[in-house]
Amino acid sequence: MRSFDILELHGRSEDIVREVEQGRLSMVTRHGQPLFVSVPFTEALLQAGVHTTLALGLFRQGDISSGRAARLAGMTRPEFLDYASSMGVPVVDYDPAELDEELAAFDAMVTGEAPWVNTCARSRGQR
Repeated sequence: MRSFDILELHGRSEDIVREVEQGRLSMVTRHGQPLFVSVPFTEALLQAGVHTTLALGLFRQGDISSGRAARLAGMTRPEFLDYASSMGVPVVDYDPAELDEELAAFDAMVTGEAPWVNTCARSRGQR
């Protein structure tokens, strides 16, 4: 989310308008403290309401976690993740290397090659 100081607002109003036209939120601050957030006026805003639209926008931009977004939207985390997904917002943001590690660990678990799987099996008298 782009941030603008109230003192520069008059000279940079076109920048805020451009952000809104591109569907992005902007924050206006005074002395470094948040003063207000500009929210694009869209059909989604009319249908979902300000809290849900704001939560989705902040989550989409990576400014807040899914848990905080859910609280802001007045939803449970699973409800918010379902809603975000239905609106085309990715709810999982894996780094490609991290995803490869997760998939390798899953494959090792499925094939029984993960060290902890063998330990668990031995403790149950298997293998």
